Amino acid sequence: MNKLTLSIVLAAMAVAPLAAQEESALEGLVKVQGARLDAAYLMPGVDFRSYTKVMLDPTEVAFRRNWQRNYNSGTRTGRITNSDMTAAAERVRTGFEEIFAEAYRRAGYEVVTQPGPDVLRLRTGVFDLFVNAPDQMTAGRSRTYSVEAGEATLVLEARDSETRALLGRAFDRRTAGDNTVGMRTSVSNQADFEQLFHQWAQLSVRSMEELKARSPITDPATARQRR
Repeated sequence: MNKLTLSIVLAAMAVAPLAAQEESALEGLVKVQGARLDAAYLMPGVDFRSYTKVMLDPTEVAFRRNWQRNYNSGTRTGRITNSDMTAAAERVRTGFEEIFAEAYRRAGYEVVTQPGPDVLRLRTGVFDLFVNAPDQMTAGRSRTYSVEAGEATLVLEARDSETRALLGRAFDRRTAGDNTVGMRTSVSNQADFEQLFHQWAQLSVRSMEELKARSPITDPATARQRR
């Protein structure tokens, strides 16, 4: 599966939970009950205890469908250009990757760039990204106040780095900056989304530790049959 195809598939799953469940079922994954994220699926029999390093693929970023068009249709000044979209996506990608890598380093994992028997490959995506009142301040533009900076969906996929075998997939949708009403600017939006990325990174690390404690992963159906 090439990079473009992966982006399309993950983006579709991020905005369509049923499609995600069907896709996971087809690939042999089973849904995990009580997961920290909105939905998580794992491959039965996988032992995560052997993974002490992580290899992070470049984060895929996709804005909500028609977000740029809808925003521009409501304003005559400070319109969002395609260049603005590209630059924003790049800021999201680099910021997310740095935060994710640092979280795993702090947890004791070595972040590497080459496959190995003890390396877990993580593919991440920030999809259906919606930014509330982006800061496109120009002469005569009114200020916008909002509680939230926006929303986004995390897609996280784990694979064995050598065989590329699919081990798990998770999804989580969250709001960024759902605190006090204030004027929205590029600075406040970036700070709120960075805080969201920190939350996702910590959830990923904690989930990894829980998976190690539960390894090897048991098929829920098999466990029920044994009772």
